Amino acid sequence: MDADDDRAGWHEQRRQAVAGHAAAFEAGRAAEAEQAGRLLADFVRSAAERGVAPVLLRARSFDGRATYRTRLRGWYLKANHSVAVGEDGGFYVLTVPSSLRARFTGAEVSPSTPRLIVGAGGGDGETMPLAELLRRRLDSEVR
Repeated sequence: MDADDDRAGWHEQRRQAVAGHAAAFEAGRAAEAEQAGRLLADFVRSAAERGVAPVLLRARSFDGRATYRTRLRGWYLKANHSVAVGEDGGFYVLTVPSSLRARFTGAEVSPSTPRLIVGAGGGDGETMPLAELLRRRLDSEVR
């Protein structure tokens, strides 16, 4: 076997290793999203059982200067209203680009893939387990 064959074999092994790591990462993310989705569905069910009414959700511009109506109804999970659970059980990050159009027509917000740790990887250092946020939200309505 010459040097070119060795190099080609090494590159193929590296490619396979990277592909394996990526597949494992995606499988882990999918399992996490599934588990978080169950927590969100349980929250929506519990909120309905306790009579905790959803509210119309608003989104805030990235720069924080403007708020926009949305078509969503749900429950805010953080005091700054940056994340919420929709009536549909979706997880929503309620920050959007500034938009003159959204001032008049409202902002479109799509559900995000839920994580078990809210804010993980966000860089602002403000992380909290999703289960804790959901529990706190339900407990705040009981008082």
